[in-house]
Amino acid sequence: MRAGKLKDFGRLKVYLTGEKPADPYKQVAEELLITEPAVTVTVHRMRRFGQLLREEIGHTVANPEEIDDEVRYLLEVIGP
Repeated sequence: MRAGKLKDFGRLKVYLTGEKPADPYKQVAEELLITEPAVTVTVHRMRRFGQLLREEIGHTVANPEEIDDEVRYLLEVIGP
């Protein structure tokens, strides 16, 4: 992953956790030097990717309660 994309992800991942982000998209867009609609689209795509990932992992575990553990393990293995 390009260093800039990693920085972008680091700044945007707060919008994926379900917690209330502190900063509005407009402020994040200014920090990342992109447009506010670009932030909106990127967050939407990241959320969709997360949903698809969870669905795929769901096909590999014995029961749905294991999905969160598998996601955490995957992120641990591939994370920075």
